[in-house]
Amino acid sequence: MTDLVTERLVLHPMTVGEAERVVAGEPGSGDRWAPGYPTDGDVFAARRFLGTCASTGDPQPFGNYEIRRREDGRAIGGLGFHGPQDTNGSVTIGYGVIPSAQGRGYASEALRELLLFARTHGVTCVKGDADHDNIASHHVMLAAGMRSAGQDERVRYFEMTWSDATPASTSEQAHR
Repeated sequence: MTDLVTERLVLHPMTVGEAERVVAGEPGSGDRWAPGYPTDGDVFAARRFLGTCASTGDPQPFGNYEIRRREDGRAIGGLGFHGPQDTNGSVTIGYGVIPSAQGRGYASEALRELLLFARTHGVTCVKGDADHDNIASHHVMLAAGMRSAGQDERVRYFEMTWSDATPASTSEQAHR
């Protein structure tokens, strides 16, 4: 699996070893973590990834990705899939960036790339959710092109659907 690259970010597919270090909170010699990384959310996602690897094998390309700034290579957060696509072609995603990196559009930029990646890999629907009071996360999903898809007493749901699973057109890629 190769890195996904955006204008300002590198989305690096996590390996088992990287996930183990995130869970332990101890970077390896080659890891470049920004202060505040990993967050509790990153540790939770790494544990889920490790559990999936142990039970069914590495889920790539539908695994976890470390969000790194291109300018300095430092990890500032993570995003990824909660698992492979279901029988309907649907996946669920999650993401987060460290507090010092919030408010700069990094999460939306990373999510737009992951949405494009999902579509080019045959996914027909990407779902996400955020607590009602997590307005910043609502903005991230809307800015990435997802639409509101309902709510319950705890969370607001978002999704992006495509009527086909073909790769994005050139004009869609130009508007990322």
